[in-house]
Amino acid sequence: MSLGDEPGDGARGDDGGYGGSGQTRTRYPDRTGDVYGGARRGRGSSSRSLITVVGVVVLLIAAIAFANRGDDSSSGSGSGNSHKAKTSPTAASGERPVASKAAGIPAGFAHSAQGAQSAATNYGVALGSTGMFNTEQRHTIVNAVYAPDVAAARLPDLDAAYTSEKFLTNIGLSKDGSAPAGQTFVSRIIPVGTKVTASTDDTATVELWYTSLFGLSGDGSTNPVSESWYTTTYQLKWINGDWKVSDFTQKDGPVPVGRDQKASTADDMTKAVEEYGGFTYAR
Repeated sequence: MSLGDEPGDGARGDDGGYGGSGQTRTRYPDRTGDVYGGARRGRGSSSRSLITVVGVVVLLIAAIAFANRGDDSSSGSGSGNSHKAKTSPTAASGERPVASKAAGIPAGFAHSAQGAQSAATNYGVALGSTGMFNTEQRHTIVNAVYAPDVAAARLPDLDAAYTSEKFLTNIGLSKDGSAPAGQTFVSRIIPVGTKVTASTDDTATVELWYTSLFGLSGDGSTNPVSESWYTTTYQLKWINGDWKVSDFTQKDGPVPVGRDQKASTADDMTKAVEEYGGFTYAR
């Protein structure tokens, strides 16, 4: 997918597109009756439940060990090597989150591979947010995360895509991008991990693996909130003291096996979206 791809040309459904970081697609499971109450994923089993319990215990033990390790940021000589990960690539490691923001979006990332990963992650979250469906917020996000020349070139196409009446109708939004009365529009990216696949002093290619939530929560929703899994590859450039996006591509997966869990009610989903905030991400 290129930066010029329109997220709304296709209808929602198996091949429909949406999302701020590209054409994020959601495939719905078969559903009958109340979309939220009682809908279950049928891919679980008792043996998988046992494996899941064991996995949770292992994660808890690892979390406790990590917490008891203490803050070792004050140790060492203070050189750049002091921030190198001492654990496996899948563990939380590396630079601390940035302290500054530009237009509400984290900014001022380190001029390093870890800084590039943090930038790609935070930018992906912004580009996948509901803000992309509001003209003023969309302009703010695009100008904050993209290289200036790319932002200027792409904004007209993005404006046309995100204000397409066909697109908005397909995902259940009104012409101004707002949700119907009594419903909450959800568009959120939850990063899982990143890796740098190529880099020079002033460029970096970063892969961001994430899950996304998209849809409308609330009684009467015809597009209930569902999850999808994607990997977006960001091309970043070091411009004016920070990393900026110059291009990206997206692909499906890796997708984990779904558990046998009952879908939450419309009220529970709405409360969760409204009460649980996001994070500033760092490698």
